[in-house]
Amino acid sequence: MRSFYIVFLVFCAVFPSVAQKKKQQVPAPAVSKKALHHSVYDSWEEIPEQVLSDDGKYAAFVINPQQGDGYLYLYRTADGHLVSRIARGSEVKFTGDGGFAVFRIKPQFLAVKEARRSKKKKEELPKDSLGLFSLVTGELVKWPSVISYQVPEKGSGWLAFQAERAAQKTPSDSLSKRKPRKENEENGYSLTLVNLPGKAESNYPFVKEYVFSEDGARLAFSTVDSAKSASIMVWERGTDAPHPILKGLAGQSFKKIAFDKSGTKLAFVGDLDTNAKTQIRRPQLYSWKKGDREAQSRVGEGNQPGPQGWLVNADFTPRFSKDGRLLYYGINPLPVVPDTTLLPEEIVDLEVWHWQDATLQTQQKVTAEADKKKACLAVLNLADGKSTALATTASEAVSLVNEGDANFVVVSDPGPYLHAHWDWNPKADIYLVSTENGAKKRIRERLEGKATASPLGKYVYWFSNPDTAWFAYSTDRQTLSRLTDNQLVRFADEEDDHPDFPSEYGIAGWTTGDEYVVIYDRYDCWLIDPLRPGNRRKLTDGRERKQRYRYIPLDPDQRNIDLGKPLLLRSFNETTKQEGFYVYSFADNKLTREYEGDFRIGAQVRKARAADKLLFTRETFRDFPNWYVSDLQMKHPRQITHANRQQEEYLWGTVELVEWNSADGKALKGLLYKPENFDPKRKYPMMTYFYERNSDNLHTHFAPKPIRSYINFSYFTSNDYLVFVPDIVYEIGYPGQSAYSCVVPGVLNMIGKGFVDESRIGISGHSWGGYQTAYLVTRTHLFKAAEAGAPVANMTSAYGGVRWDTGLVRQAQYEKTQSRIGGTLWEKPLQFIENSPLFFADRVQTPLLMMHNDNDGAVPWYQGIEFFLALKRLNKPVWMLNYVGEKHGLTKRQNMTDFAVRLYQYFDHYLKGAPRPEWMETGLPYLEKGINQRLQPASKP
Repeated sequence: MRSFYIVFLVFCAVFPSVAQKKKQQVPAPAVSKKALHHSVYDSWEEIPEQVLSDDGKYAAFVINPQQGDGYLYLYRTADGHLVSRIARGSEVKFTGDGGFAVFRIKPQFLAVKEARRSKKKKEELPKDSLGLFSLVTGELVKWPSVISYQVPEKGSGWLAFQAERAAQKTPSDSLSKRKPRKENEENGYSLTLVNLPGKAESNYPFVKEYVFSEDGARLAFSTVDSAKSASIMVWERGTDAPHPILKGLAGQSFKKIAFDKSGTKLAFVGDLDTNAKTQIRRPQLYSWKKGDREAQSRVGEGNQPGPQGWLVNADFTPRFSKDGRLLYYGINPLPVVPDTTLLPEEIVDLEVWHWQDATLQTQQKVTAEADKKKACLAVLNLADGKSTALATTASEAVSLVNEGDANFVVVSDPGPYLHAHWDWNPKADIYLVSTENGAKKRIRERLEGKATASPLGKYVYWFSNPDTAWFAYSTDRQTLSRLTDNQLVRFADEEDDHPDFPSEYGIAGWTTGDEYVVIYDRYDCWLIDPLRPGNRRKLTDGRERKQRYRYIPLDPDQRNIDLGKPLLLRSFNETTKQEGFYVYSFADNKLTREYEGDFRIGAQVRKARAADKLLFTRETFRDFPNWYVSDLQMKHPRQITHANRQQEEYLWGTVELVEWNSADGKALKGLLYKPENFDPKRKYPMMTYFYERNSDNLHTHFAPKPIRSYINFSYFTSNDYLVFVPDIVYEIGYPGQSAYSCVVPGVLNMIGKGFVDESRIGISGHSWGGYQTAYLVTRTHLFKAAEAGAPVANMTSAYGGVRWDTGLVRQAQYEKTQSRIGGTLWEKPLQFIENSPLFFADRVQTPLLMMHNDNDGAVPWYQGIEFFLALKRLNKPVWMLNYVGEKHGLTKRQNMTDFAVRLYQYFDHYLKGAPRPEWMETGLPYLEKGINQRLQPASKP
């Protein structure tokens, strides 16, 4: 075991010098500003939807409070003019011509809540409406009780939607005295087709599925008539009514409808068995083309190309190749069905765990429902009617090439390696499989990485983890090239500190004609010729300035990078943390700075399909990520949304970069958040939070919200706390000690600045951070109070456990990934023990709050129990919160809010001297669970 004299060495060392800080400028605080409180959460706004019209003239944003009713805002991008604000609008789309906005209108939040409180049935709850807003006339049209809607992806002039309508008797119902059929999920709903310019409507009852062709020239739908007979109907623009392309019998059904790219061909799956109780269904694949009177059955049980006894898959939506020649569909083995005649007491409920199982029973349980529907891919040549199986085992993953137009597909088969369940790095054999005859050619054995085809299919490329290199296989020449050799620069993570091969930085894409590939190193973009890998060109110059550049694809229809056009790049400076946009011109090899500053650019950058208009977000710790509109030159970006104006009423804070040295001399960075009215002469309580490395998040905004798992920095600074967020670097085999060597010197450095109250320092972390928090309180008494969420307390028992959400065993967690032990339990038993807080529970002197939920699928619940019971037996102050039924992080809003209240009560008590709440003083008896919360201050004795 390692010595723990590091504590003494750190305290005796001279505090490292304070590094230069980059501090955000803030306006002078208003005297009337308030501290954030839990009551503000519901009204704080979010922007979950953002859409640009194809012509770039209009932008739509949905701005909602966290709880309650929001608005859909429609803006004119040219001048930012608000065209309309629609209450409770959501799921907005523009028509292809930019003439209309279509959207749902949600029912009032309180109305739905009151209906649920009144115990109304699901079908009696308030329903969504559909809204249609004319961007030309400003007219708003609504339809009630909408179920779904569609507009053509690129066409215009038409809208289709389904809505609930009251049951109506047919003549046959009246004669037979039958109850009228209800529209529901089983029977289908009424479909309305709207001609947008004239608003003429056509209605079709009991529709199960419907889909527009991409250009909007046709609409196909499956329906059931009054005699319960199924049909597939096709409506064509310019005709008065849809016409049936296939009529079935009562009990039959048609589904999984798909058009080809041109909209002139259609495919679907039909189930012709009229007996609804038949357990084994035998679907058929149908196709139709413009000019045909009727759809034809193309593939069924008798002529499917898989092994004998296989069937057409009913859950796979057929897909045409881009040129419409080929139709890809699914096949599957005959399903295993239960004996429905058995009584419950006659059924043996047994799992057999076999030592040579390809996948564990726990994994099979997680994927069981998906496995029932899983399809192996096959292809039909529509010209000659020949079908070919492209995969015949469930493990094989098939990737289409050149949008299905290529004469081969890429098949990745991990089957031979699935039994190695202790290794999370996927391995597979890679094949090229002919779409003409199914012939297979293996091009790589045991690849640890992912193989992908270039857009046109001239190459199949991959990053090989063991080789730490990119490779490309020429499908024409049948030759393999190594694209990177790491001699000039490394093309894999330079800072990786896991006991495994480092991951790649990624690629930007392939240039026109698959001629070159653009690959990233840590900072720059490299243009590499796959036939002559030594012929490479660096497009950017980021390494010297520690500036990272990454390509932003703007056209969803453009699969290759066009070097004839300027390339928009996102920039990030590792030193200053500035972000922005640059433009690279291949013609003159020029990199131009367009827009950059002390802010963060959001992950999503949206471009209008047919115009040079962009939407993007910009944020800082103080500034909410509102949306901006700009042209491609970024000359005058203009803020177009203005959410959360009420933030001006509240105290917020600032953030700055700080630097120090770890106990073993490594230069480290971190973030220090300060209260808005910070006074360097005062002594502040300080919270410490960490998870791997966070210093790159200098400009990240944290809106007030209930807590899913980790603390909210804005809330703490608003309530007069400092928050310290240190980066951590790791030594393999000693993750706990590594955290100590980084965190404790960092905290001591903050104390050395003179404004931290060393007697009022808290620490909090969740999951991996929760483990390290639990470890740290066994090694230091520096912290007045600690909170550990879902901590691993005993690595020896956790090692052999299961991550229940995936069914995977946890062994790889310790051997190769985040836990960083670097070996098995029997190879490195001392490291497993030394890094486990449980074995040093007697050293804990810090009060500890844990949150560990009984349905945690990542860290087994018993890990929290082990540590709790140890500390309880040792009579240490410890509390564990179990939100029943919740997983690794909280998902129910009422639970997140409750946790936020309790966590802040806990730290306010220990770090600010606030009264203990009753739950901390006396606990919460089981009989009061869900009835009393005991959040009020404990009465004095």
